[in-house]
Amino acid sequence: MNTSKMRRKVVPAVENGDSADKLDQLLLSAAICNGEDVGPFVRKAFASGKPETVLHHLRHFTRSKESEIEDVCRAHYEDFITAVDDLRSLLSDVDSLKSSLSNSNTQLQSVAVPLLTTLDSFVEARNKCKNITLAIQSLRTCVNLIELCSRANRHLSENHFYMALKCVDSIESEFMNKTPSSTLRRMLEKQIPEIRSHIERKINKEFGDWLVEIRVVSRNLGQLAIGQASASRQREEELRIKQRQAEEQSRLSLRDCVYALEEEDDDGFNGISDDGKDNGMLGFDLTPLYRAYHINQTLGLEDRFKQYYFENRKLQLTSDFQVSSMTPFLESHQTFFAQIAGFFIVEDRVLRTGGGLVSKMEVENLWDTAMSKMCSVLEDQFSRMQTANHLLLIKDYVSLLGVTLRRYGYPVEALLDVLSKHRDKYHELLLSDCRKQITEALAADKFEQMYMKKEYEYSMNVLSFQLQTSNIMPAFPYVAPFSCKVPDCCRIVRSFIEDSVSFMSHGGQLDFYDVVKKYLDRLLTEVLDGALLKLINTSIGGVTQAMQMAANMAVFERACDFFFRHAAQLSGIPLRMAERGRRLFPLTKARDAAEEMLSSLLKQKVDGFLLLIENVNWMVDDPLQGGNEYVHEVIIFLETLVSTAQQILPVQVLKRVLQDVLFHISEMIVGALLGESVKRFNMNAIMGLDVDIRMLESFAENQAPLLSEADASQLKAALAESRQLVNLFLSNHPENFLNPVIRERSYNALDYRKVVTISEKMRDQSDRLFGSFGTRGSKQNTKKKSLDALIKRLKDVN
Repeated sequence: MNTSKMRRKVVPAVENGDSADKLDQLLLSAAICNGEDVGPFVRKAFASGKPETVLHHLRHFTRSKESEIEDVCRAHYEDFITAVDDLRSLLSDVDSLKSSLSNSNTQLQSVAVPLLTTLDSFVEARNKCKNITLAIQSLRTCVNLIELCSRANRHLSENHFYMALKCVDSIESEFMNKTPSSTLRRMLEKQIPEIRSHIERKINKEFGDWLVEIRVVSRNLGQLAIGQASASRQREEELRIKQRQAEEQSRLSLRDCVYALEEEDDDGFNGISDDGKDNGMLGFDLTPLYRAYHINQTLGLEDRFKQYYFENRKLQLTSDFQVSSMTPFLESHQTFFAQIAGFFIVEDRVLRTGGGLVSKMEVENLWDTAMSKMCSVLEDQFSRMQTANHLLLIKDYVSLLGVTLRRYGYPVEALLDVLSKHRDKYHELLLSDCRKQITEALAADKFEQMYMKKEYEYSMNVLSFQLQTSNIMPAFPYVAPFSCKVPDCCRIVRSFIEDSVSFMSHGGQLDFYDVVKKYLDRLLTEVLDGALLKLINTSIGGVTQAMQMAANMAVFERACDFFFRHAAQLSGIPLRMAERGRRLFPLTKARDAAEEMLSSLLKQKVDGFLLLIENVNWMVDDPLQGGNEYVHEVIIFLETLVSTAQQILPVQVLKRVLQDVLFHISEMIVGALLGESVKRFNMNAIMGLDVDIRMLESFAENQAPLLSEADASQLKAALAESRQLVNLFLSNHPENFLNPVIRERSYNALDYRKVVTISEKMRDQSDRLFGSFGTRGSKQNTKKKSLDALIKRLKDVN
């Protein structure tokens, strides 16, 4: 039945109803002939509401078969009769069946029509339900899509680009293929790329703004970091000063224990921990950079953004290398180096926290480029500078730059090498500056003792250079033994030491005391000593000035000890090591010249008094008991000199000057006997000279309380030549002069040629051994013969 039904469904339609009826008739006839079930035909007739058609076909079939039946009947009459009977019975059955079918059809129609109506309503309702369910699902999808779109718009308006991109990705992955509306789908296909492009433009603009802003931030960041390094260095210097003070106190008082509070840096580097991480003081915002990097990662443009970032930063660094020719480098060097320092502080942070935005190799390449450029700029600028202070200022800032960047792991040895390379030039400029300052300080000196009214003046001019001879604070007002040029020159030298140490320190070289000492020696021996020597030779015009100069040189000697100790302390060298390598007084030439100048001026003064020797009666009848006039004048002058000089001159300087003056007096006395003005003299004159010399010797001995017994003896020994000459003349055995042993012991200061010349002038009729020296044509006695023999032998030696 199913097959027949299907077959009927595919039967092509005919052009008119007659052809269809014929076809149905043929099909029914074929089914009856084949003994098939005719139920489907009946059901179809009733279903179509045309049972008469089936009956008509059946009748037609019956009529079509009647002839056959008749033939068969003729052939088989009996069978035919039987068949007719069967047919009649069949006809009655058919009629019964027809009635039954009609009744069943009527009943079925009465029952099925409501069911069909209900079924149609059910099917319609089910289709509506499906449509409504599908509509609800579509609406729900649309609602979710709209919500995502709204959320994406809100994130875009709030510049939450990453969240907006996540929303767009969700729309694309979850709703693009499920959107029931083709209009919405087309809209999404058009808008999603535009949204991504919009986000890319916005984030790149923000990144561009950050690139502009980070340059200003980098400069401020570099200045702040270098300022913190400077503050840290200052604290270290203060600690070293306290340590030096403690060492000095310990050195001065070994029994006293000196305790000092050790100060520690609270945070290591004012906001930067040991690993270089920012603790707040060096805060700078990398959020726009990381945001742009993250967004570009999300957009799948990570490699392109990395390249874009690196190229832009490289261009910025190249721009930072530009040195303005309109602004002196001294004014712009801090900005120049701070900009570079800030740049690499930022790059260090990006390297550590950027998640691979830059590589270590890229940062190292940038640093190598920057190092090469900074070294080139320093070489060029240092070669042009002619002022030591300018070079020192730049060197200090560069060393602070090195300290700052070394904390971030950047190698700075090349910068320090450039600084070391210009060490000699700096010191030459510094020596030149100090030479000018010393010349000006010496030119302004009035050779007057310095007057100090207050304790702070004493501390500033005396104690600060350790020029005091006693630890007791003097009463004020205080008159110093030196003039104002001494502390002025000391300040210049101390400044030289500090500037030299400042240049040498923090430059990578730990032990630089020998270098500082070498240039300090040059300052003292070439500059200061030369300037003082020139001042002595050109500006001193009197004893007072010469005495002040000699006093100053004595104070300079103490100052030089302070200079080398100060250099050692600033260089971090223990004082015992500095004192172990201590050298001679570097201002020896100036000191000797000052003392020689003082002695020369004093000799000139003494020479004025010694002119009175011309008034001495060399043929006096009786020896003078109180000494000659000239010696009184000389002793008064010497006593006045000592009373004045002992106020400012050190004992040893005063001793050397007096010794030189007394030696000169002794030479002048002997020279007077040798001179042509004395034609002859007698023993009484020699005895008068003996009184003069004893007075001078008494003066020398009287200096023992001021000097010492040994120094007084040395002063007395300065009169040795005149004393030995007088002793020889007054001796009972002048022939002992020929004995080398005796002569070495008692007459070692005498020149035998002078003795011969002076002896020939002796004219005296007494019985003394020298009574007949130089007599011509008189009676010769035995003593005279021996004396003549002595003179003859002396002449033969000559």
